[in-house]
Amino acid sequence: MSLVHNERTKLSATYLNGIAIAVMAVGGLGPVISVLNGGSMPALGIAAISVICLAGSVALHFLARRLLGSLLP
Repeated sequence: MSLVHNERTKLSATYLNGIAIAVMAVGGLGPVISVLNGGSMPALGIAAISVICLAGSVALHFLARRLLGSLLP
Protein backbone atom coordinates (compact mmCIF):
# COMPACT_ATOMS: atom_id res chain seq x y z
CA MET A 1 0.00 0.00 0.00
CA SER A 2 1.16 3.53 -0.66
CA LEU A 3 1.93 6.06 2.01
CA VAL A 4 -0.92 8.26 0.78
CA HIS A 5 -3.39 5.39 1.18
CA ASN A 6 -2.13 4.70 4.71
CA GLU A 7 -2.47 8.34 5.73
CA ARG A 8 -5.98 8.56 4.29
CA THR A 9 -6.94 5.43 6.20
CA LYS A 10 -5.54 6.89 9.43
CA LEU A 11 -7.43 10.13 8.82
CA SER A 12 -10.69 8.24 8.27
CA ALA A 13 -10.16 6.20 11.45
CA THR A 14 -9.44 9.37 13.43
CA TYR A 15 -12.61 10.96 12.10
CA LEU A 16 -14.70 7.92 13.08
CA ASN A 17 -13.17 7.90 16.54
CA GLY A 18 -13.98 11.61 16.92
CA ILE A 19 -17.60 10.91 16.05
CA ALA A 20 -17.60 8.11 18.64
CA ILE A 21 -16.38 10.54 21.30
CA ALA A 22 -19.03 13.10 20.34
CA VAL A 23 -21.83 10.51 20.46
CA MET A 24 -20.69 9.41 23.90
CA ALA A 25 -20.49 12.97 25.22
CA VAL A 26 -23.75 14.27 23.77
CA GLY A 27 -25.98 11.22 23.94
CA GLY A 28 -24.39 9.20 26.72
CA LEU A 29 -23.48 11.84 29.26
CA GLY A 30 -25.60 14.84 28.24
CA PRO A 31 -28.99 13.55 29.43
CA VAL A 32 -27.55 12.37 32.75
CA ILE A 33 -25.92 15.74 33.41
CA SER A 34 -29.11 17.53 32.38
CA VAL A 35 -31.19 15.62 34.94
CA LEU A 36 -28.57 16.15 37.65
CA ASN A 37 -28.88 19.89 36.99
CA GLY A 38 -32.63 19.86 37.56
CA GLY A 39 -34.05 18.75 34.23
CA SER A 40 -37.12 16.56 34.22
CA MET A 41 -37.01 13.41 32.14
CA PRO A 42 -38.14 9.87 32.93
CA ALA A 43 -35.35 7.74 34.37
CA LEU A 44 -36.06 4.91 31.93
CA GLY A 45 -35.76 7.31 28.99
CA ILE A 46 -32.43 8.62 30.23
CA ALA A 47 -31.10 5.12 30.76
CA ALA A 48 -32.25 3.99 27.31
CA ILE A 49 -30.76 6.99 25.51
CA SER A 50 -27.48 6.69 27.41
CA VAL A 51 -27.09 2.97 26.79
CA ILE A 52 -27.93 3.28 23.08
CA CYS A 53 -25.49 6.14 22.60
CA LEU A 54 -22.73 4.47 24.58
CA ALA A 55 -23.18 1.26 22.56
CA GLY A 56 -23.10 3.26 19.33
CA SER A 57 -19.96 5.01 20.48
CA VAL A 58 -18.23 1.72 21.22
CA ALA A 59 -19.32 0.34 17.85
CA LEU A 60 -17.89 3.36 16.01
CA HIS A 61 -14.65 3.09 17.98
CA PHE A 62 -14.21 -0.57 17.05
CA LEU A 63 -15.06 0.23 13.43
CA ALA A 64 -12.21 2.76 13.48
CA ARG A 65 -9.89 0.13 14.99
CA ARG A 66 -10.88 -2.33 12.28
CA LEU A 67 -10.15 0.27 9.64
CA LEU A 68 -6.66 0.76 11.09
CA GLY A 69 -6.22 -3.01 11.21
CA SER A 70 -6.26 -3.01 7.43
CA LEU A 71 -2.89 -1.25 7.48
CA LEU A 72 -1.05 -4.31 8.77
CA PRO A 73 1.14 -5.97 6.13
